[in-house]
Amino acid sequence: MTPRQRLAERDSREPAEPSGGADISSTFVATTGRYAIEDISPVIGLGHRAVKAVVGETLTISANVFREGHDSVAATAAMIAPDGSRTETPMEQVTADRWEAKIAPSAIGAWAFTVEAWGDPLGTWRHRADVKIPAGLDVDLELREGAALFDRALKGLPRGKVREPVKAAIAALRDNTRPAAARLAVAVAAEVTDLLARYPLRENVTESAAFPIRVERQRALVGSWYEFFPRSEGATLDPPRSGTFTTAAARLPGIAAMGFDVVYLPPIHPIGTAHRKGRNNTLTPGPGDPGSPWGIGSNDGGHDAVHPDLGTLDDFRMFVRRANALGMEVALDLALQCSPDHPWVQSHPEWFVHRVDGSIAFAENPPKKYQDIYPLSFDEDPDGLFAEVLRVVRHWMAAGVAIFRVDNPHTKPVAFWERLIATVNHIDPGVIFLAEAFTNPAMMKLLGETGFQQSYTYFTWRTERWELQEYFTELSGPLAASMRPNLFVNTPDILPAFLQYGGAPAFEIRATLAATLAPTWGMYSGFELFEHVAVKPGSEEYLDSEKYEYRPRDWAGADKSGRTLAPYITKLNQWRREHPALQRLRNLTFHGSNNDKLIAYSKREGNDVILVVCNLDPHSVREGVLNLDLPALGLPEGANFAARDLVTGQTWTWNEHPYVRLDPHEHVAHVIHVRVTGY
Repeated sequence: MTPRQRLAERDSREPAEPSGGADISSTFVATTGRYAIEDISPVIGLGHRAVKAVVGETLTISANVFREGHDSVAATAAMIAPDGSRTETPMEQVTADRWEAKIAPSAIGAWAFTVEAWGDPLGTWRHRADVKIPAGLDVDLELREGAALFDRALKGLPRGKVREPVKAAIAALRDNTRPAAARLAVAVAAEVTDLLARYPLRENVTESAAFPIRVERQRALVGSWYEFFPRSEGATLDPPRSGTFTTAAARLPGIAAMGFDVVYLPPIHPIGTAHRKGRNNTLTPGPGDPGSPWGIGSNDGGHDAVHPDLGTLDDFRMFVRRANALGMEVALDLALQCSPDHPWVQSHPEWFVHRVDGSIAFAENPPKKYQDIYPLSFDEDPDGLFAEVLRVVRHWMAAGVAIFRVDNPHTKPVAFWERLIATVNHIDPGVIFLAEAFTNPAMMKLLGETGFQQSYTYFTWRTERWELQEYFTELSGPLAASMRPNLFVNTPDILPAFLQYGGAPAFEIRATLAATLAPTWGMYSGFELFEHVAVKPGSEEYLDSEKYEYRPRDWAGADKSGRTLAPYITKLNQWRREHPALQRLRNLTFHGSNNDKLIAYSKREGNDVILVVCNLDPHSVREGVLNLDLPALGLPEGANFAARDLVTGQTWTWNEHPYVRLDPHEHVAHVIHVRVTGY
């Protein structure tokens, strides 16, 4: 028998009965409701993980909503507050099947949202009546059916005068003495339509699953971070002597004056002496070399102790109070690693990886070796290690710390962080964790999804227009549900080549981009003094790195001579405070330019609109014509508008194709406040 004959024989047989002759209809589970609700957004982790938001932040809820046939369907986004109360927002149809609604959670806590699809019989009737009544088709029947629908709708309206427009519509639809067009006109009048939009007649309501939203305090999204080593403030080099929390506190007013609201400190704990690193990461430290703060632990204590050179725990509390009084929070480094001298090495050897010769493995990232650091192992005693780290975090919380910058979280189990952050945030939902993870995108995304409120990014290495636009379209788009970027322009570990060779304009360019592209940015001390010399060509390590030695700086001398970027940084932070548009992430729009060294982007929050045009070339004058998306700026097509440059104070009249010229040795950018009102 040929294959064709076998197929013909198979197709001619009677359909087989289900196994055992059972009727599967009794156990069948549908995958959709009465109406289709598909491709819901924002949803992460298949709905098992919470979307990120802060109090008052606008989220766009969207879904594909449709039904069979041609009758009308509508949709509603329902917000479920932590107390279980619901708030419903009508969704608007933006394409044939896509519906959207904007919501803004009003309190910290565990929220959720659902999407409801429902049949809109009044919408179906209006469409049908608009066609058939003018054409004289089934006129009386259509008007009577409309009256019956309005009767049903009336039952869902509040009592009182608010019902009068619908009552009038019912009376008109049933008034045979009036022309059909006049009767219909009363029923579709704006006041009737608006009223029934607020109190719609819904049938066959279909609800999606509930999807979680974690709503946090504003600082989780918005902040300006300043990193400095307290041991360098007030330090001396000859003889080598550490600064203290008292001398470091004297630097706080200068930091606050620049507009920073978070002061981030590298580890402040005792530093081990075994395999201590010397200047410029050498293996032969001198007698006065203080070692790396990340080589944590000595006979003076571990992660819950203060380095005795800095002072006492009470001195640290004083430092925190001084910062708070100046409007700043203190962020502390949480680095889960140990020097060979850490107390845990003796008390909990099971928390470390042992090699076949019995030695403990030190940290390596071949060819780099970190002989002064033992990484932790989370496999032998995960519960014991979790309990100890939780104790350490709570210890510093009790000392006034509510923000932790976590060192290299991608080298520890994600499940550990998920458990730790959830536990800490259950105790205090205001505590914030920043993931310092420069690793593959999937891991960075997962860390954000499972709890980290903020994340380092690849911004430091994105310098060309195309890569900035591509990356920040991703960060401000779907990825915003998973991770919030913190844009550091430099760190003690990262002196990017752009800063090494771009001169002062390079520093101004990077500060402008970081402070305006995302609601949180940061800088490491010395950036404002244009520190740019690497330890060797091709390296991103600073020469005479502060990680291995004291580095006192002459702040007063820099201010007096004008050799500082502090005044411009102060302006950037001032603009960020004054303009709500710069305090949001999801509102970023890029605009066109005929010069690839000119980047243009805008942010809009209500009527507050900021448009930034920045020269990406620190060496040369760049000029060109912009192609502005005026509706994205809140303006109609073809409009002229007043463009006030916050950098220079000048105001120009711009249209959708303004000419710009930026000399980096004068001003690297226009930061334009767009006046929307009146256009």
